[in-house]
Amino acid sequence: MRNKKIMIADDDPGIVDAVEMLLEFEGYDVATTVSGATVFQLDQLPDLLLLDIWMSGEDGRDICKQLKAQDTTSSLPIIMISASRDIKSSAMEAGADDFLAKPFEMDELLKKIEALIG
Repeated sequence: MRNKKIMIADDDPGIVDAVEMLLEFEGYDVATTVSGATVFQLDQLPDLLLLDIWMSGEDGRDICKQLKAQDTTSSLPIIMISASRDIKSSAMEAGADDFLAKPFEMDELLKKIEALIG
């Protein structure tokens, strides 16, 4: 069985490093980017995308909407993350499969990932 691949798109290197280490420890293959545009240039889709809402110059909600609108990426599970707790509804309206407010507990993140890609 191949390992599930998760992409982390977040412009906060501290979050990227911490989450990447945790997910690799849990047996996931992890790819990271600090630019949302990179998500559209993937040769191979991840099994799940962990997407920050506010990245430098880009809105993760727009990226999410674009991914959900394309046939090739519409079924890609996306968990949106943000330091702002009051924008969960806009993340879900953009098509996110789940939402997590920063700072978050790693156990909570793992449960959400497991629920989406088991």
